[in-house]
Amino acid sequence: MIAQIRGRILHKEPGSVVVEANGLGYQIFVSLTTFYEIPDPEQTVTLHTHTHVREDALQLFGFSRPLEKELFQILIGVSGIGPKLALNILSGIAPEELLHSLDQRDMNRLQSVPGIGRKMAERMVVDLQEKARKIGLRWTPQPAEPRPADGRAEDVLSALLNLGYKKAPAEKAVESVFRQTPDLTLEMALKESLRILATL
Repeated sequence: MIAQIRGRILHKEPGSVVVEANGLGYQIFVSLTTFYEIPDPEQTVTLHTHTHVREDALQLFGFSRPLEKELFQILIGVSGIGPKLALNILSGIAPEELLHSLDQRDMNRLQSVPGIGRKMAERMVVDLQEKARKIGLRWTPQPAEPRPADGRAEDVLSALLNLGYKKAPAEKAVESVFRQTPDLTLEMALKESLRILATL
């Protein structure tokens, strides 16, 4: 099993990247959360990977953080959730928010993720609530002090610049997002900034 890959990004598009490591090019499927966090082609990236083996294919799924990989692995353990749907879920909700939604049985938030209906949301809560609670305690044993908005703003701006956006409109979008909602996670702030930039 390939658990981690570090190499040069040859190609990057929403949903997948190609990473060259030791002369081999690996196609790795990624969530939008990871896609937004990894650098541009020709840069070096480290991805935590899950190897999915089927009779007709061997696929790699990559994640920028171990937490996202762990959530992916428990999601595909739920009946009816395959790797593709698991990636869609992680693209539509940040890892920490998914843990919170499962722990608190927030059916409305879970159903807001594309591809998740009422029955699937209920199944996820039944199967994963306890696991999510344990994972949450392990990853955040003590309530973390909120990161200063300035630090997160710089991270979001850097990600936007890496995606090819010009600095001036990117700065305006990031400033607008944190002015309206200062406590957003990095992933949510990035998505909101991209939404604003798409309307400019």
